[in-house]
Amino acid sequence: MRVLPGGVNSPVRAMRQIGRDPVFIERGEGCELIDVDGNRYLDWVCSWGPLILGHAHPEVVAAVAAAAARGTSYGAATEAEVELAEAVAARVPSVEMVRMTSSGTEAAMSAARLARAVSGREVIVKFAGAYHGHADGLLVDAGSGLATLAIPASPGVTAAQAADTVVVPWNDPRAVERALGEHRVAAVLCEPLPANMGLVPPEGGFLELLSRATRDAGALLIFDEVISGFRVAAGGAQELFGVEPDLTVLGKVLGGGLPAAAFGGSRTTMERIAPAGDVYQAGTLSGNPLAMAAGLATLRQLDQAAYSRLGTLTRRLAEGLGQAAAGFPLQLVASPGLLTLFFNSEPISDFTAASACDRDAHARFCRAMLARGIYAPPSQFEAWFISLAHDEAAIDRTVEAAAESLAEAFE
Repeated sequence: MRVLPGGVNSPVRAMRQIGRDPVFIERGEGCELIDVDGNRYLDWVCSWGPLILGHAHPEVVAAVAAAAARGTSYGAATEAEVELAEAVAARVPSVEMVRMTSSGTEAAMSAARLARAVSGREVIVKFAGAYHGHADGLLVDAGSGLATLAIPASPGVTAAQAADTVVVPWNDPRAVERALGEHRVAAVLCEPLPANMGLVPPEGGFLELLSRATRDAGALLIFDEVISGFRVAAGGAQELFGVEPDLTVLGKVLGGGLPAAAFGGSRTTMERIAPAGDVYQAGTLSGNPLAMAAGLATLRQLDQAAYSRLGTLTRRLAEGLGQAAAGFPLQLVASPGLLTLFFNSEPISDFTAASACDRDAHARFCRAMLARGIYAPPSQFEAWFISLAHDEAAIDRTVEAAAESLAEAFE
């Protein structure tokens, strides 16, 4: 509190939403975290997604150490940047060219700028409850109605900066069509598999509608796959659902636990980015050699066998938690490598439903899980992240703790 606002460098770490002080971590090992007091926790946060291989994976550590021995930053081009871009293009169906950045916020902001330049329009449509980083124009809330001009979600974001964003409900085709009909839209920006309001999958045909409607309106479709990219499938959610966007935003797993993100798309679109084209984007640490090494080392481990294993682990966790949750007012939603336990008796299809969850009960559950050595996401609006470092024993221990913690949360 004395030198860090709120005692942390990112709000969710403060754990205020579950009514306790933050846990300060000393190190991570495999699927475990060890705090400064020596307490061990099974980790279902995994740095909010990047650590799909778990903590301190030997291949990643070796790659980063080797890169660091050659120098930590050059401010010049390296082969590793090209290699990682080639790996991305080989995996993600819609991507031919990539621009590396240092954060998902930066990548999403740059993709929106590029879409505006390509379309010659200014309005971005996003979905209520979606988080695309804290760039001013995207840090907005919805008002009332089906398709609403956004209002600033934070002091310091001006009305003018928010004015070119329209917010609509997720899984609402009519709202999307109305927004595209009433505004000259540059792009629709979405997580194809939203995980920032908890995990709320698209309803059948919704992504296909987004693709068709944006194309008919002359707008671009941007998929924010910062969370889903390389996690739910080798090619992300767009491979899982078979729908390709015009631009893709990537992060988290891409950096293998180090700060790295990217945006990409077709060659024609991406060649508008400077210095090939006229849309400016730059970053001193973009393509940092340590982050590129960690990302490459991570992606090399993610073959079909790895995704099969991740799916098996996710199903075991989902089935176990589902059994533990039986009889309680809960909804469980899972996708490969991701899971959310919603404290709501009704199915969750959008942010309004997610917002109606019993957050007090969720807070009691999280505190009880921590007391039993299980580190679950300390926010109802975040997903659990399954890693390849987890095993059946870790899942069984988690399910046992969850059954006890749920009984405690609802007593």
